[in-house]
Amino acid sequence: MKYIFFGTPEFSAIVLDKLISANYIPEAVICNQDEPVGRKQILTPPPAKVLAEKFNVRVFQPEKLRDNSKFAEQLKNLKPDLAIVAAYGKAIPKTILDIFKSGAINVHASLLPAYRGASPIQHAILNGDKKTGVTIMKIDEEIDHGPIISSVKIQISNEDTLESLSQKLAISGAELLIKIFPDYIGGKLKPVIQDHTKATFAKIIKKEDGKISWLKSAGEIERMTRAFYPWPAAWAIWNNKILKIIKADSVGGNNHETGEIFLINKKELAVKCRGGNLIIENLQLEGGKILSAKEFLNGHKDFIGSVLK
Repeated sequence: MKYIFFGTPEFSAIVLDKLISANYIPEAVICNQDEPVGRKQILTPPPAKVLAEKFNVRVFQPEKLRDNSKFAEQLKNLKPDLAIVAAYGKAIPKTILDIFKSGAINVHASLLPAYRGASPIQHAILNGDKKTGVTIMKIDEEIDHGPIISSVKIQISNEDTLESLSQKLAISGAELLIKIFPDYIGGKLKPVIQDHTKATFAKIIKKEDGKISWLKSAGEIERMTRAFYPWPAAWAIWNNKILKIIKADSVGGNNHETGEIFLINKKELAVKCRGGNLIIENLQLEGGKILSAKEFLNGHKDFIGSVLK
C-alpha cells in the first residue's frame, strides 16, 4: 500500500513520526511552503518537512493544489494508493483526491461532527470542554464532512494549552491510525456517515482573535490564554505596546475598574474583569522576554493602577 502524507505543523510531524516508526513510510510528504519566523523573519521549513528530510522522504511544497496540473502529474507518477492527511492546512480538491485509488483519510483533532474546520483544539479549550478526541475519517469534497472510520476520546485538563493538547491529540491520533490501518486496508472497517445535523464549526484563528475584552469573565479570559498559546496568545494593549498574557488563573471579583491592574493580598498581580479577577502569572511585553509577574513588576513599577486596553 503506497501512501502520500499531507501535513505541515508539529501535529503533522508527530503523526508522521509515529507512522514511520511503525514502518509505514510514505512515498512523499506534501506540506506548505517555508515561512519567515520570529523577529528576524528567518525562512523556516515546516516541522513535517524537517522530519521527512531526516528520513530521506521526498517533499513537495506546492503553493496551491487547485488548477495545478504540474503537481497533479507529479503525484500520478508516484502511483499512490492512499492519502493520509493530518493538519495539512489546505483543502484538497477532487482532482487531487481522484488520484488515490483507495481515497484519502484524515486525522482530525475533534470528535466529529463537532468542531469541523481549522481550529478544533482551540475551540474545545475556549468552550471549557472536559473532553475531546481524534476522528479518523474518509475525506470528501466538503470540510471534515466524510464518513467516520474510527475515533478516540481524551480528557482535557485544566492546565492544557493549545500546544500541550495538540501533542496529546497527535499522539492519540497516530496510535489509533496505526491500530486500525491493517483492518481498514483489508476492508474490515466500514466508515459510518456523520450525523450532519449535529455539526459545529471551528473557524480559522487570526491574530485579532487573541485581543482580550475585559468585559468577558475571568474564566473566559483564562481559557483564552491556554487556547491561544503559543499563537496568537491572549493579548491587550499597555503603553501602546502589545502585552501578552501567557499564563493566568481566575478568582472572584471586587470593585476595581474593568481592565485595571492591582495586587491581591499585596502579592498576586490581577486584572479586573467583568466577572471576577484574572490572576497573571506570566506575561510578555512586546519586544521583551516572557517574565513572571514578580519579574515584570520589578522592571515596570508604573504597571499597578494602570488600565489595560
